[in-house]
Amino acid sequence: MDGPVVTCVPNFSEGVDQACVRAIVCAMHVEGVRLLDWSMDSDHNRSVVTIAGSPTAVVEAAVRGVGKAAELIDLTRQTGVHPRIGAADVIPFVPVSKISLDQCALLARQAGAEIWRRFGIPVYFYEAAAARPDRANLEDVRRGQFEELREAARREPRRRPDIGGPGLHPTAGACAVGARKFLVAYNLYLDTADVSVVRAIAKELRASSGGLKGVKAMGVLAHGRAQLSMNITDLQATPVSMVYAHVCRLSERHHAEPVEAEVIGLLPQIAYEQESPWMRLLHEFDPATKVLERRLESPQAWPEP
Repeated sequence: MDGPVVTCVPNFSEGVDQACVRAIVCAMHVEGVRLLDWSMDSDHNRSVVTIAGSPTAVVEAAVRGVGKAAELIDLTRQTGVHPRIGAADVIPFVPVSKISLDQCALLARQAGAEIWRRFGIPVYFYEAAAARPDRANLEDVRRGQFEELREAARREPRRRPDIGGPGLHPTAGACAVGARKFLVAYNLYLDTADVSVVRAIAKELRASSGGLKGVKAMGVLAHGRAQLSMNITDLQATPVSMVYAHVCRLSERHHAEPVEAEVIGLLPQIAYEQESPWMRLLHEFDPATKVLERRLESPQAWPEP
């Protein structure tokens, strides 16, 4: 692709209804935007879409996706193990080539303004796009989820949206729109159904508890098994192989071990460690379709409406 290239990885609060998610993806079909990946997770009740292209086109595609999600997803009826504040929960912009993180933060601000103007959905800016230092961390923005935030936003000035509000949209909630570097969304399944094991491991693992730099983790029950769900946000300081080795040591204390893994969305080339033990646990991993830089050269076809 010529010119600057940005990717956007919207997360939507629906992982069961395929027709709903397909409609959201279709709404994002804009000239100049490539569809790299979309996947659904029924246990987390969440879907993740990855698009890439010219900055202006990607912003427009993301905003359209938010509008369709608001039309189809009612958070007052939606439940799932993954924290969320919105039908279109997070909208991160990530630099790929010929564009900086600061420029992506400006794109996030543009997208947020359009989301409020078109759909009346308030917006919180996070990470590199944060308007306030206490909102740089996404977990702080999402604290209490939709159910708590819709009350707190009206009652507490410090929890009001950056754009719009003070109240949230009655069914679509709010959007967290940000700019960040590449991350890896990595899930590990252990050979146990005891959720307390993965919750204990997650607490020791995550950076906020004094664990590994750039690691966010939570323990959940998924597909009847204990799952360690992680976001690894600083791949240079903390490669996935380091995280996996640490999990293995912590698991051994609990007489458990990782037996299967999955990557949600795409893997940036810098995280692709072909012969590493953690990648051997991935089921049918195809670098041609799962490594972002390679997928850019051979994108998916957009689904039919």
